[in-house]
Amino acid sequence: LDAASGALKWKFKTGDVVHASPAIADGTVFIGSWDSNLYALDAATGHEKWRFKTGEDPDIHNQVGIQSSAAVADGMVYFGCRDAHLYALDQQTGQLKWSYSTKGSWVIASPVVHQGKVYFTTSDTGLLYAADAKTGNILFSVSFKNWPLFSSPALAGDTIYVGSTAGTMNAVDLASQTVAWSFATDASTKNGPAFSKPDGTPNYQSVYVSDFYDDIMAGYNKLLALGPILSSPVVVDHELYFGGTDGNLYALN
Repeated sequence: LDAASGALKWKFKTGDVVHASPAIADGTVFIGSWDSNLYALDAATGHEKWRFKTGEDPDIHNQVGIQSSAAVADGMVYFGCRDAHLYALDQQTGQLKWSYSTKGSWVIASPVVHQGKVYFTTSDTGLLYAADAKTGNILFSVSFKNWPLFSSPALAGDTIYVGSTAGTMNAVDLASQTVAWSFATDASTKNGPAFSKPDGTPNYQSVYVSDFYDDIMAGYNKLLALGPILSSPVVVDHELYFGGTDGNLYALN
């Protein structure tokens, strides 16, 4: 749209819903769709420059679709996919440079690229990965005890901030590759013990009584009582801001 008037400049039709936010670099818009394609569009005209096809799941339609927004850096486009991969493409051609398989765990959150490294998170396995941005070699990972990570991480200085479905905001020190501190939402503090095992991992057995659809939805609603952090944090002037599903907006030092 025209930013001043709201007039339509162009629109581009993908094959399914679009959950991801667009990334713009060097006159090109990069956007993923639930149709399993990442598109590169001319920002001025909306004409397609190239598209990249990710994996499909014709059986249960669970391991398919791009929900992650792309990150563009040093001639590369990085994005995650529900087909359980983190992809790195050539910015100009869409050619695959490398991909990393998370072995069935969605990559829903958007990656962060900084100083030759790409940081990304996983859902079921609850891991924060650091990979070499050029080769995809994994440099290290940090575990969040199998609590899915849907909030996109934010980096400030030598710290990366990651929200968890456990209802915690976590600060990972990149030098030591460990969690420096963790803040629990009001809901997590109140309800976390009821849905966690003694080792801190999710107690899904107490949440999901069966794999019947209605029971799964009921179990998901139970987990919302933890105040999962699904929004992405932002850091401004040494303050960290993020929202929780417990209805609060938090500001931390």
